[in-house]
Amino acid sequence: MIQGPPPQGARVAPLFIGSEIYRGSSYGPAHPLRVPRVSTVMDLARALGWLPPGQFRTSPRAKPAALALWHDPAYVAALQAAEASGEATAEMRARHNLGTLSNPVFPQVYRRPATGAGGTMLAAELLSATPGVVHVPGGGTHHGLPDRANGFCYLNDVVLGIKVLQRSLSRIVYVDLDAHHSDGVELAFAGDPGVRMISVHEEGRWPFTGRLEDRAGGSAFNLPVPKGYNDSEARAVLHGLILPRVAEFQPEALVLQCGADSLTEDPLSRLALSNRAYLEAVAALVPLAPRVMVLGGGGYNPWSVGRLWTAIWGLLAGREQPDRLPDAAVAVLGGLGWGGGGRPPPDPALLTTLLDPPREGPVRPEIRDRLAALARR
Repeated sequence: MIQGPPPQGARVAPLFIGSEIYRGSSYGPAHPLRVPRVSTVMDLARALGWLPPGQFRTSPRAKPAALALWHDPAYVAALQAAEASGEATAEMRARHNLGTLSNPVFPQVYRRPATGAGGTMLAAELLSATPGVVHVPGGGTHHGLPDRANGFCYLNDVVLGIKVLQRSLSRIVYVDLDAHHSDGVELAFAGDPGVRMISVHEEGRWPFTGRLEDRAGGSAFNLPVPKGYNDSEARAVLHGLILPRVAEFQPEALVLQCGADSLTEDPLSRLALSNRAYLEAVAALVPLAPRVMVLGGGGYNPWSVGRLWTAIWGLLAGREQPDRLPDAAVAVLGGLGWGGGGRPPPDPALLTTLLDPPREGPVRPEIRDRLAALARR
């Protein structure tokens, strides 16, 4: 059994921030984000008895004035206009990257990302006031740029949340486990001595940033990993890079992005982690800061992402992870689908369990060499 981390000091009960806007909201039938994700986590957590009303908050929708903490007001206005009209003008496509294959216009194109941003900013405000742990699976949109949509991300809730934390805190660590490099976050905090960024991502994959030698003005540690990255290698990275670099910074707050696209089942990466590797990282990291915000991010297999983010919430909330799911939770997973695209049905184990079998393997020389190079910095 995987147990949650022990309580830390005066922390309040862990909090989950979600919203019904994610239920039925889709980027369109041809887009990877046509699949349900946050609503699945909410339904699974409730089916398991893990989400009592006292630990759930409905995410507010961030207002344009709040989004201006990092985003260009003209861009925010363009997002609102695109939602109102249902289409992007040629100027919106050219100037703001709206109405493209990656960032299409859909019915909630402003409200959905603004809700994700509102949830992360609320979490930051709550944590600034009181130490604790907050899970925001609708957050983690780490590619968004100040005036452009980028990589399925219309807004950058990560940047906005960290900037809210910076109003009262001076040492913040951001750890990103997504298969794709956190280019938008690095852009925002490059050279900021109060923010340390650690990103582990697949090499040679979009957005083709986050090279090993890229330090972002001394604020970042980037580790590109090869395809087939396994649980044993993730453990080596956790203990050889992530934990020591977080601990030495002595953060007042930790922001952890748990994009689920590093899992074996995900269609948009070639990494090979089990969800146990994420849980091991979360359990080790939570005790290192008095304030912890755990976000979602990528993840395009509805079964694997729902199981991972639900298991993370169970870990944070101190719940025992079941070997087999109760019937109500099995029904949630059994009701999911790809929403088109002709992909095969899931492995039956994905419908009846929460935890993956371990996916161990050799720690390859390129992983060891890159960890050694980062250790010398």
